[in-house]
Amino acid sequence: MKHLIEKIQTFALKQTGESMPFVVFAPGRVNLIGEHTDYNDGFVLPCAIDYGTVVAARLRSDQQVTATALDYAEQTVCFDLQAPLERDQNAPWSDYVKGVFSVLLDLNYPLNGLDIFIAGDVPQGAGLSSSASLQVAMTLMLNETAQLGLTAVQLAQFSQRAENDFVGCQCGIMDQLASAAGRVGHALLIDCRDLSIEAVQIPSGTEIVIVNSNVRRGLVESEYNTRRQECERAALALNLPALRDADDSDLKTLALTVDDRVFRRARHVVTENARTLASCDHLRAGALDQLSRLMAESHRSLRDDFEVTVEQIDILVDCIDTIIGERGGVRMTGGGFGGCVVALVPKDLVDDVKSGVLDAYQKATELDPSIYVCRASAGAHVVDSPTGSNHTKGYHDA
Repeated sequence: MKHLIEKIQTFALKQTGESMPFVVFAPGRVNLIGEHTDYNDGFVLPCAIDYGTVVAARLRSDQQVTATALDYAEQTVCFDLQAPLERDQNAPWSDYVKGVFSVLLDLNYPLNGLDIFIAGDVPQGAGLSSSASLQVAMTLMLNETAQLGLTAVQLAQFSQRAENDFVGCQCGIMDQLASAAGRVGHALLIDCRDLSIEAVQIPSGTEIVIVNSNVRRGLVESEYNTRRQECERAALALNLPALRDADDSDLKTLALTVDDRVFRRARHVVTENARTLASCDHLRAGALDQLSRLMAESHRSLRDDFEVTVEQIDILVDCIDTIIGERGGVRMTGGGFGGCVVALVPKDLVDDVKSGVLDAYQKATELDPSIYVCRASAGAHVVDSPTGSNHTKGYHDA
């Protein structure tokens, strides 16, 4: 985070002659287990990671907004808060900024004109929620500059609404809530129906290793929306509010009433919810052998029933599993169609995983993987503010 702040403030000083008084940070996230269950009102187990987005800003005296993305060739967009906000094909990153403004304006929150500078280090297109990190950071910035008094859950809800209604991706709330409410050293068991959160400690001596396949996720938005529609069809066939409410007997009914594709989508969600709850018990007990089994089952379900993995991801999972065995767990993470795998790895095997992956994956795919050893980190927080407020505890201890 420090290097991002220095990068922004150096640039802002050069551009405006002054450093930015408001600075906030929101992390990306990795999901340990519980994939494609959030928009089915189910359970997920993500953690915030020590990669994220810094947004720095200063107040203006008018209703104009300028936003500069240092990671996109220092591209700047300008818009007027008194005019309709529209998506920008020439600066798609700005849709996530405008979307947050749009949601809060629709809710009649009083917003100020701002000069905004943005920089991040979440790998983009990898399934680690760079977009959610940006949205939560933007919502937190508006909360701070306009003194709106939002809670961590509201930060997540308004950020999710920006992605659903303005950007157009019908994601669930997991990414945003993990970013808003992360805990140091803990994963978060999130009930995506009532948004309750339980912190689950990650066993000491265990590292979170994320490996980016560097397969760019090309179909994720359209296919994500298709998967959601298929899940909704299954719930409707069962006359249930969501697949969260389905059980094994309902799956037997579905097998006779819907096509095989919709049935398999539902089977993944029902079994994944059960795996997520069981994984929390195993994490608490330090039973990594049992967690290993559940993460393997999750990956197979995502591959065969939900059909969101690709060959390169399956190769990565097999490679890491060969090295760590039952001493840790590995699976794909994120929306799918490329991106990353996540592994819980004993510290003494991290170097073996790194060297083994670099060799085997490159030979099998002619691609070079990117490897990140991460920590479960704090959620969104204010770094600097002239108001003197400090929301750090309030957010990541939600």
